[in-house]
Amino acid sequence: MKTKELLKDYEEKKQLYCYQLGDIDAIFDRIDNKPSNHHLLYQLPTGGGKTVIFSEIVRRYIEKFDKKVVILTHRIELCKQTSKILKGFDVKNKIINSSIKEIPDQEDYSCFVAMVETLKNRLLDEKLEIDNVGLVIIDEAHYNSFRKLLSSFKNSFVLGVTATPLSSNFKLPMYENYNELLVGESIASLVNKGYLAKATTYSYDVGLTSLKIGINGDYTVKSSDELYTNIALQEKLVHAYKNHCLGKKTLIFNNGIKTSIQVLETFKQAGFPIKHLDNTNSNEERKMILDWFKNTPDAILTSVGILTTGFDEPTVECIILNRATKSLTLYLQMIGRGSRNLPNKNTFAIVDLGNNALRFGLWTDPFDWHHIFKYPEQYIHNLRDDMEIERYFTYKMPPEIRALFSKTNDISFDVELEYKLAVQSLQRPKIVIEKSIQQHAEMCVDNSENLNQAKALAKILDEDIESRMRHYANCLNNATKNYKDWLIEDYKIKLIIAIGRTYRIRIMESE
Repeated sequence: MKTKELLKDYEEKKQLYCYQLGDIDAIFDRIDNKPSNHHLLYQLPTGGGKTVIFSEIVRRYIEKFDKKVVILTHRIELCKQTSKILKGFDVKNKIINSSIKEIPDQEDYSCFVAMVETLKNRLLDEKLEIDNVGLVIIDEAHYNSFRKLLSSFKNSFVLGVTATPLSSNFKLPMYENYNELLVGESIASLVNKGYLAKATTYSYDVGLTSLKIGINGDYTVKSSDELYTNIALQEKLVHAYKNHCLGKKTLIFNNGIKTSIQVLETFKQAGFPIKHLDNTNSNEERKMILDWFKNTPDAILTSVGILTTGFDEPTVECIILNRATKSLTLYLQMIGRGSRNLPNKNTFAIVDLGNNALRFGLWTDPFDWHHIFKYPEQYIHNLRDDMEIERYFTYKMPPEIRALFSKTNDISFDVELEYKLAVQSLQRPKIVIEKSIQQHAEMCVDNSENLNQAKALAKILDEDIESRMRHYANCLNNATKNYKDWLIEDYKIKLIIAIGRTYRIRIMESE
C-alpha cells in the first residue's frame, strides 16, 4: 500500500492484523530476553506491512524502555515514507539526510530516520549522540551497505527487516551479521487470507544461453540488451502483452536502458499508451511520469531498476519480467509491485520472459528461508542453469488459447517420445516434425468455420511451435541456434500448407 493508505488502514481499524501482532510479540520476546546487542533478522514478504510492524515496535519500545531508536534506509524515498508512517503511530521522529548538517534539537526526538551514508558522516562529525540508542532498525536489510555502521552500535539491539534474507552481495552472507532469523507469514498464506492479490503466471520459453554473468553474480546489462532488443523478443513481448495484459495497468521490468527504450518505441508504434523511466530521469520527470501512470487506467510503464523498492502503485494489474535475473530478491521485489489487494482488484498477472519462475519457482511457492539464511552459497549453487531450464521447458497452453481449440480433445504432443519411436523403428527423424505439423493443422481446421479462420488460428500457436522445435533440436544434441530458428520458421510455412491440404480433404469428405 502507499503511505497514506497504510495510515488510513491503521487509523480506521485502530488495530494491526493478527499475524502482525504475533510477529511483534515474537520480536519483543527477543528484545526482552536476548542480550542487549542481539542481532535479529525478520523476514516478511513484500506487501506484508513491514514498515507498519516496525513502526509499532518503535512506538512500544520508546514507551517501554525510554531509549532512542535509529532507523536506517538506503533510499531517500524510503526515509520519507517511513517518517510519515511513524508519525501516524504518534512517533515523533527526525529525518537525517544530506541537508541536515547540524542536529541541535536532537534531544527533542526519540527516533531518527537516516540514510546510511549520511548517518555515517554525522557520526564521523560527532554531530549525533548515540549513547542512548537502544534499538537500531535496518530496512531492506539484504543490502549490505549497513554492515559497516553496526560497529558504531555495539550495545544496541539490531533488528534487520527484509522480504528476502539473502544478501545482495553473495560474498557477504547475512548470517555473518545476524544471530538469528525470524520468519513471518508466507506469501501463499497472505494470498489465501486475502491480504495479497492472487497471481497467475504465464511463462514464455526464452533461450538465455547467450547471456553472460557479471562479477555481481547476475546477468550483464550488455548481454541482456543484445538479447532483449532483437526483433523476435520484442514481438514476443508485444504478443504476451496482448494476450494477458491488454487494457490493464502494466509494469515492464528490463535489465538495460537500451532495452527499455526499445520497448518504449515498439509499444508506441503499436499504438499503446506507454512511458519509460530510469534513474537518469530528473525528480520532476519522475513525478510527472508516475502521476501519469497512476491516473491512466491502461498505462504501461517500462523501467530499469528504479521501481523495485520504495514504489507502490496498488492499481497495477500486470507485471512483465522482460528480463532474466539470478537474484531471488529482485525476482520477488518485481512481482511484489503488482501484489497489492484492493476492493476492486484481488488478482494480477505475471508474464515471465526470463525463465525466472522456472529458476526460482512460482511467486507463491514455499521458500525455506532458514536454510537460505544459513547456506546461501548452497542455495545459489543449486539454482537451475539456463541450459537445463531451456532443455526441459514444457509449454502449457494458456486457458484463453486452449478455449479456441475446444473441439480438439487432446492437444498434447510428446516430441521426445515421438523421436525415440522414430529412431527405434529406423524412420527418419523429420517424421516427428511432419506428425506435429499435421496435428496442428487438424486442430486449426477442426476449430474453424473456413480456411481463413484456420490460418488465423495457426498464428496463435507460435509458442507451442517454438517449444516443440526446441525439444526436437535438443533431441539432435548439437543443433545450432541458427538451425533452431530455421526449424521454427520452416515449420510455420509448412503448417499453412498443411492447413490448406487438410481443409480441402475435409471438404471432399463432406461432399
